[in-house]
Amino acid sequence: MAASVQPACLDLHFSGKHSPLLKHNSISVRCVSSPNVIPEADSITGPPDIINTSRDQRKVVRIAWEKLVRWSRSWRAKAKTDVLERTRKVVVLGGGSFGTAMAAHVAKRKEGLEVNMLVRDSFVCQSINENHHNCKYFPEHKLPENVIATTDAKVALLDADYCLHAVPVQFSSSFLEGISEYVDPGLPIISLSKGLELNTLRMMSQIIPTALKNPRQPFVALSGPSFALELMNNLPTAMVVASKDKKLANAVQQLLASSYLRINTSSDVTGVEIAGALKNVLAIAAGIVDGMNLGNNSMAALVSQGCSEIRWLATKMGAKPTTITGLSGTGDIMLTCFVNLSRNRTVGVRLGSGETLDDILSSMNQVAEGVATAGAVIALAQKYNVKLPVLTAVAKIIDNELTPTKAVLELMNLPQIEEV
Repeated sequence: MAASVQPACLDLHFSGKHSPLLKHNSISVRCVSSPNVIPEADSITGPPDIINTSRDQRKVVRIAWEKLVRWSRSWRAKAKTDVLERTRKVVVLGGGSFGTAMAAHVAKRKEGLEVNMLVRDSFVCQSINENHHNCKYFPEHKLPENVIATTDAKVALLDADYCLHAVPVQFSSSFLEGISEYVDPGLPIISLSKGLELNTLRMMSQIIPTALKNPRQPFVALSGPSFALELMNNLPTAMVVASKDKKLANAVQQLLASSYLRINTSSDVTGVEIAGALKNVLAIAAGIVDGMNLGNNSMAALVSQGCSEIRWLATKMGAKPTTITGLSGTGDIMLTCFVNLSRNRTVGVRLGSGETLDDILSSMNQVAEGVATAGAVIALAQKYNVKLPVLTAVAKIIDNELTPTKAVLELMNLPQIEEV
């Protein structure tokens, strides 16, 4: 009877450059037929070289992780906390969802720290002070007792060490002009607002010093993928603070960073602000695609094209490309375009489903900045001579000059060009 033939001894051939994790990048395996070799199932553990390579990989990964943890602990041990220790009072301008979430976050950072919220609605003010709830935006979340609300700008701003500005962009100029007499010239303003002023095309870094009549007003932009609800629930979040003053950016990092909120720093104020403004417009486009049920392929194509458009304009304005691929760019774009908590995405979904913009906006109790920003973005693109097909289509839809269906047809029929 002929002996059975089974593939046995493996002939391994290694090739390629060395990798920090693997001994070799590629392994070619050749089966060699050998008669009368039938290994028992329980004894098969793999060729020795492959087993050793796997063990080496695990060892390298373990060592790399241990080094990372040691580095992290060493860094935390040396981290400064003097800013938080010195801070006695922080004021938050605006009683909306994100302003409330940041007020709660800062208040938790230190017992005894006074956090004043300047709000317009006397009912909301009363709710915060008496019941420790923002009845309009977070009725089920209890605020720390050191969060105090007021409708009096003078009281809110008196002796404040830091100011978080959470007023929508389109209302910021007139609001700040009205309270400018109470703002100390050295008070750092941390802007949480994202967008472009409709008529002037200004960003918050330009609006704030002009409205306060102080070109030297310390300014920081805070941005990144962050839903207010998840901040209120203490879920892990990462953001970036940008300022031309490196010491100020580091100080704000100390003030805000916690075990569940990472704060990176940047000097690219333009990049952080323009990415934060344009991602709202792109989120409307993403919502339209979803509302029209155009599928995942189309969503991926649209968002990647939108990311390119944001990069084109931002870099023409002097932003760093790395900023656009960071937290305030790609990070915020992914969150706003793909998650249902996004106000701007919700506007797009409803537009794509056939609702009118007037009906959509009248039913919302929060501002979708992308609606106002869309037209400003296109004016800015013309100023810098940049073509933005997706963002321009959104502006035309918002102006009721183009239907979502027609916009998709036109975009798909654009010239097939080299990717840039």
